[in-house]
Amino acid sequence: MTERAPLTERGYTRAPWELRWQGLDVDQLQRTESTFALSNGHIGMRGTLEEAEPRGLPGTYLNGFYEEHELPYAEAGYGYPEAGQTVVNVTDGKIIRLLVEDEPLDMRYGHATDHFRVLDFRSGTLRRETEWTSPTGRRVRVRTERLVSFTQRAVAAVRYEVEPLDGELQLVAQSDLLANEPIEPESGDPRVAAALEAPLVGEYLKAEDYRAVLVHRTRRSGLRMAAAMDHQIDTADGLRTDIAVEDDLARLTIAVDVPLGQTLRITKYLAYGWSQQRSIPAVRAQVDAALAGALQTGWDGLLAEQRRFLDQFWASADVEIDGDPELQQAVRFALFHVLQAGARGESRAIPGKGLTGPGYDGHAFWDTETFVLQLLTYTLPDAARDALRWRHTTVDTARARARQLGLRGAAFPWRSINGAECSAYWPAGTAAFHVNADIADAVVRYLDATGDIEFERQCGTELLTETARLWLSLGHHDPHGGFRIDGVTGPDEYSAVVDNNVYTNLMAQRNLRAAADSCERQPDIAETIGVNHIEVAGWREAARKMRVPYDDLLRVHPQSERFTEHATWDFAHTPATSYPLLLNYPYFDLYRKQVVKQADLVLAMHLRGDVFSLEQKRRNFAYYESLTVRDSSLSAATQSVLASECGHLELAYDYFAEAVLTDLHDLHLNVRNGLHMASLAGSWLAIVAGFGGLRDHAGTLSFQPRLPPVPQRIAFRLCYRGSQFSVEINRDSATYVLVTGKPLEITHYGEPVTVADEPTTLPLPPAEHHERPSQPAGRAPVRRQPQHDTTWHTRTARPATPAHDPASVASSP
Repeated sequence: MTERAPLTERGYTRAPWELRWQGLDVDQLQRTESTFALSNGHIGMRGTLEEAEPRGLPGTYLNGFYEEHELPYAEAGYGYPEAGQTVVNVTDGKIIRLLVEDEPLDMRYGHATDHFRVLDFRSGTLRRETEWTSPTGRRVRVRTERLVSFTQRAVAAVRYEVEPLDGELQLVAQSDLLANEPIEPESGDPRVAAALEAPLVGEYLKAEDYRAVLVHRTRRSGLRMAAAMDHQIDTADGLRTDIAVEDDLARLTIAVDVPLGQTLRITKYLAYGWSQQRSIPAVRAQVDAALAGALQTGWDGLLAEQRRFLDQFWASADVEIDGDPELQQAVRFALFHVLQAGARGESRAIPGKGLTGPGYDGHAFWDTETFVLQLLTYTLPDAARDALRWRHTTVDTARARARQLGLRGAAFPWRSINGAECSAYWPAGTAAFHVNADIADAVVRYLDATGDIEFERQCGTELLTETARLWLSLGHHDPHGGFRIDGVTGPDEYSAVVDNNVYTNLMAQRNLRAAADSCERQPDIAETIGVNHIEVAGWREAARKMRVPYDDLLRVHPQSERFTEHATWDFAHTPATSYPLLLNYPYFDLYRKQVVKQADLVLAMHLRGDVFSLEQKRRNFAYYESLTVRDSSLSAATQSVLASECGHLELAYDYFAEAVLTDLHDLHLNVRNGLHMASLAGSWLAIVAGFGGLRDHAGTLSFQPRLPPVPQRIAFRLCYRGSQFSVEINRDSATYVLVTGKPLEITHYGEPVTVADEPTTLPLPPAEHHERPSQPAGRAPVRRQPQHDTTWHTRTARPATPAHDPASVASSP
């Protein structure tokens, strides 16, 4: 049981299985509305109060539902994407306003003697309790609980209870469906603001008894959505209700006198659906059916289904950290939100912010495959498969984009909602071709982890083939016998349009070999998509001759060709207030200097660690530590993984803390726009791939566990080939045990191990001590120490600087 902090002490309260905010800080609402967001991958609801005010940034989202707008160009160019896409705040069904003897319950007025909110990672609900005294002195206790169902994809529900505390009260509740909720746009681009001002056009409305439905479509993209609500009301006699509906509002009004000792209880069921093609009657029928299912299941049934779903997830995905309560809570928070982003997305992308806010315009990026799908592949593989199926549905669009650029195969977008490129920042939107290899890497990992032949035949072989075809048309064989890929942008956006980016080349090499292997495993599928033995041989030849630059003088790999010959950025004379650099210095200056926004070569050493020696990794890591400023939330987790492998365990733990606390501590000052899914997933990678030493090269799971200084023990669970197993790391040993399924073959520090029902405990080699590498001036992570207090506020792990996109359209998360 979590000890409750006094109301005067506001902030998050530490507990292993929940996130609790004690008290009310109106100026923190935008932040907590993101951290308290609920989603199932199809529906997303920000954690706004049921009464709708006070509020920070309200938001309800449907995955893939967007409006189009023109992209901003000072000067257009051939091949530039023409239309942008922005996620739409759809009809808000969370709202239940309360009037106590004619006084609206508004936390800014009257007096709250107690107020807290709890995001429960095991029940999958957001709970709230408020004791409030109205300006006229009438006291009530309000309890609410909210869920977005993991098991009934189109359904959300709210339980709202009001209890008088000092005598009979007249209570009036107003339960709303509200479309075109007014929100001040943050974008400085008037075209985006205009597109999102009242983006929904009413097409159908109906209200009867306790039920209402609204159907709308977007003005430009032409998508159609329906939202519906129904209610169960439990209260004393004398209930009076009225329901009314207009274009953008449906409202059920409930009035009743509630004696002391009794409760007004309202259960509100919500259903959402959308389509690009279905008619008004069809989308209405969809939400009617979803409501019928929710009512049949009932509130208690929905809670029970939610708990069972999460019990199964935690059985395969939980992480335990003994000795650091704050990070124990934070890593479960991370796992819960990544689950919410991907669990029921099914035929849709996983956006960079999930469905927790409008940040990055609701777009999905390459970091979904590189970070989020690694976590899902080993914990919830069906969700990883569904995300890759979405990529496969966009192959035709990616082929068209490749043809527009004069290339073969498919050119997948850097950022998108529906599969079309919508980045106006051409060095990334056009030149960041590594997204192709990132998708291929996720396909290979999923196939190795699941053995899903059906997916390979339906989607995998074609994805690998079309991505491989791009490399043969983008790169070329040079006169010296190598295969070059010139004019590309790697993960580090402070180096753009470079030759032979090591990350891109090595990931393309894996892509080419994987495509060849898949086509040889599935020759009939390969024949269907026009692959012959000559093309396969060309892929293998390009992979064999792939150029990987190396600086013989410095004995490190340059991030791209001649990168180490550039002048080094003057970090010593760069003020802390000038970070992120992209907001304070011209890109041309960043591009010609040795300065790294986010892990690039270091990320290559994680995902393609099979081609680097340990000594090379250590030299490379130290070199790039001195250049990396982490102006991106994607960086800390990867730096943690390689710091672990290179023997810098204290530094690895510091970076892990930064990654997992990015949102809870709002380190980039942009949590109001939603959570950073890749950083949350990356914190899991810091544990499993960093401290656990998991690598999955060539379809074999290998582990090199190591325990950092602060925790006394780390344990985690994984899924592989239909089995679940656990790994427990202690100071001197690691234990592997099968939880369910068939025994598995892995390696521990290179030695074969069979993971079976009986635990296998193996020793860890003595820790090596290496000099801690240095970072640019003022950019080192905060040294992590054990935490003992129970309530915490916004702590900054490094100088907090906003991580914005250039012109709000450029940078990835």
